[in-house]
Amino acid sequence: MNDASDMQIGGRIKRLRRTRKLAQADLATALGISASYLNLIEHNRRKVTVPLLFAIAGYFGVEPGELVDSDEGRLLGDLMEAFGDDIFADSDVTNLEIRDLAHANPAAARAILKLYDRYRLVAKSGDTPTQPGVGEPFHLATDAISDFLQENANHFPALEAAAERIRSDIDRSGDSFEAGLRTYLLNVFGVEVRLASLPHGIARQLDATRGHLLVSDIMPAESALFLIGHQLGQLAASAEIDAIIAASSLPEGDAPALARNVLSAYFAAALAMPYAPFLGACRDYRYDIERIGRRFGASFEQVCHRMTTLQRPGAAGIPLHLVRTDIAGNISKRFSLSGIHIPRHSGACPRWNIYSAFLAPERINIQISQMPDGQRYFCLARTIIKGDHRYNAPRRYMSIGLGCSIHHAKEMIYADGMDLTGDSQVVPIGVGCRICPRLQCGQRAHPPADHRFEFDPTNRPESLYGRM
Repeated sequence: MNDASDMQIGGRIKRLRRTRKLAQADLATALGISASYLNLIEHNRRKVTVPLLFAIAGYFGVEPGELVDSDEGRLLGDLMEAFGDDIFADSDVTNLEIRDLAHANPAAARAILKLYDRYRLVAKSGDTPTQPGVGEPFHLATDAISDFLQENANHFPALEAAAERIRSDIDRSGDSFEAGLRTYLLNVFGVEVRLASLPHGIARQLDATRGHLLVSDIMPAESALFLIGHQLGQLAASAEIDAIIAASSLPEGDAPALARNVLSAYFAAALAMPYAPFLGACRDYRYDIERIGRRFGASFEQVCHRMTTLQRPGAAGIPLHLVRTDIAGNISKRFSLSGIHIPRHSGACPRWNIYSAFLAPERINIQISQMPDGQRYFCLARTIIKGDHRYNAPRRYMSIGLGCSIHHAKEMIYADGMDLTGDSQVVPIGVGCRICPRLQCGQRAHPPADHRFEFDPTNRPESLYGRM
């Protein structure tokens, strides 16, 4: 077990204790520590030793890795990003006060974020706010989906169970997975899968009257298989998907429809990469993404996504983060169980290897990233190319970033030969220039929100914002 002294797990311990309706004193007695010491731990003001980490995990019946407090860390990062806005420039709100708000009043903190999201919408459009849930722009729905996945740790047991049940039926047929999947759709739902020449931009089309599922014949094989599984999810797991959405706090408008699409994709991944065999492969191959992709007939991005869903109690994988960006820096997917903060409203730090990966297309780029608070993360990134398999087809270049806390790095094959404890290979990164305290950075796009310029007429720095 790696040293857990740097893990900030207080918020998770507090939530588990309150869920069990335990008094702080009772839990402290069970753990053999004082109530005052437990209080300091719950407020992340004392570090947790490895023996105590195992004692807490054993008491609550969870994996030690499940105690990593990624949810409150993400909330804190979002708050820091919001309070870094220029509208708060004249406020005397300190980082400590923001941290206390995130840990002591998470509901109020999320309400502030919702209000700030609405403010940004109005400031950008110049319009008056719409009624909540009515006519909301699609990007607000995507933010809601990101929060929805984060709240559920990107793990949905009901969909896992549905996928396992159907995969078992498919495997019993004796055919290959692809052939069995096609046969299952035909026998159970009367839907025949056919490859077809579809209009540009259409990957899949369901002709319900004829009972045909048309899949574009220029899609990569793993993408075509995923599309079939996605359609099966909409048909076979609709009850489970509807129940998950009904129990969520998703706003009305576009969010439920988008969630239905996301959860169908989750089902497709669980069907193609069943939980137990996939987790076993991750452990056997030490998270070798390309090797695992070959075994399950999945793409690099599909494998990375599936790795983030391995949060079954008692059989969890490494707590990972995932981010996807295009070459212009637009983040289209973000999820974090590692504890690293991925910006909610702005582009990430240019020092992060998810951007430098574009300089070496389709090669895995490795980085030990250190945030301003001293936390270190093991990050890997690789570009992917999306587009039709036809002559002169437009291509979309994107970068996928995957990573974990430095404590879990040795479990990944990509860490072999790297110095994980020294400083020689560490790259300082931040969240966004507005809230990053690193003043001596030549890649700043904006000054920190709490600093002002001090121009020296005799010296012109290489970077205007790098020295202030």
